[in-house]
Amino acid sequence: MYNFFDSILGLFSKDIGIDLGTANTLVYVRGKGIVLCEPSVVAVQEGTNQVLAVGEDAKNMLGRTPGNITAIRPLKDGVIADFEITESMLRYFIRKVHGKGVLKPRPRVVVAVPSGITEVEKRAVEDSATHAGAREVHLVKEPMAAAIGVGLPVHEPSGNMIIDIGGGTTEVAIISLAGIVQSESARVGGDELDDAIIQYMKRTYNLMIGERMSEDIKIKIGSAYPLEEELTLEVRGRDLVAGLPKTLAINSEEIREAIAEPISTIVEAVRVTLERCPAELSADLVNKGLILVGGGALLKGLDKLLAEETGLPVTVADDPLSAVALGTGKILEEINVLKKVAVSKR
Repeated sequence: MYNFFDSILGLFSKDIGIDLGTANTLVYVRGKGIVLCEPSVVAVQEGTNQVLAVGEDAKNMLGRTPGNITAIRPLKDGVIADFEITESMLRYFIRKVHGKGVLKPRPRVVVAVPSGITEVEKRAVEDSATHAGAREVHLVKEPMAAAIGVGLPVHEPSGNMIIDIGGGTTEVAIISLAGIVQSESARVGGDELDDAIIQYMKRTYNLMIGERMSEDIKIKIGSAYPLEEELTLEVRGRDLVAGLPKTLAINSEEIREAIAEPISTIVEAVRVTLERCPAELSADLVNKGLILVGGGALLKGLDKLLAEETGLPVTVADDPLSAVALGTGKILEEINVLKKVAVSKR
C-alpha cells in the first residue's frame, strides 16, 4: 500500500491507458487522447543493461549497433519476454507523457493484454507497471479494448466480432453483454509475416535481409489476396554466396506466397471462433460482419480473403492501429465500464 505522499502524487498524475504491443506501444492520457506511439524497442549497453534509448531512437539502432550495444524487443508474442527491460520502457513512457510537472508520477493505468494470457504473464504485466510507477493497474483483454475503441455496442445482447492482428498475436473474439463469449488467440502476427519474408528471400535468392527491410517489403507490396495490379519492389541485402551487398527486384505474388502459411493460421483462428459461436450470435454476425483492427489489418487484401473464407462482410476499422489504445482510453473515461471489463486489478 502506498503512503500518504504517494496518494498526493496520484492526485496530480494523469490516468493513462496503454496498448503494450509487441511492435508498438501506444499511450492514451485521460482527457487528451493518444499522446504517444513508439516502437516497443529498448537499446541497452552490453554487460550493464544500462538503457541508452527507448522507442523510435532505439528502433533506428536495430541491426545497426556496435558490439557493445543491443537493441531489444522486450515483448514477444504479445507478452513480456524481458521483465527488467519492459519495466524500464514503461517507466520511460509514463514519465514522458507526464512531462516535468510530477517528480514521481503515480497514475492509474489500464493495460491491454492478449486474451490468451496466462496468470503468470498477467502478474508480469502488473508487476512491470507497478514498478514503473503505477498506483493502480487494471488489465483489459485486447479484443474487448479494440471493440470499445471502434465503437461496437459491446454492452448489448447481440454478437460483435473483432479480429485484432498485432505484431505478436492475433486475437479473435465474439463479444456480447460486455463479455467475451468465444475467443481464439494465435501467437501469429506481423512479426511472423516479417520472418516469413526473411526466410523466403534466404531460401529463394540466397539473400539475407534485415527486419527493417522485411517490414518495408510487407508494407509496400505484401498482400493476402491477388491484387488488380501486382506490385514490384527493389530489395537490398547481402548475398549469402558472394558475401557482398546485392539488389534485386521482387513482386507481390512472391511475397503472397512467402506469407501464405502465417496468413492461413490467422484465417484458421477466425474459422474456429465462428464454428464455436452460439447460433443466436452467429445470426447477428450475418448482418454485422467482422471488424479488422491492428497493424495486420492494413495488409492489402486481407479483408477480401477473410470475406471469401467466411462468407461474411469484413470491414477494416477507420484507425486500426489506434483501436486498442482508444479502447483503453474510453474505459478510463467511464469507471463503470472499467468495472465490467477489467480482468485484473492491483
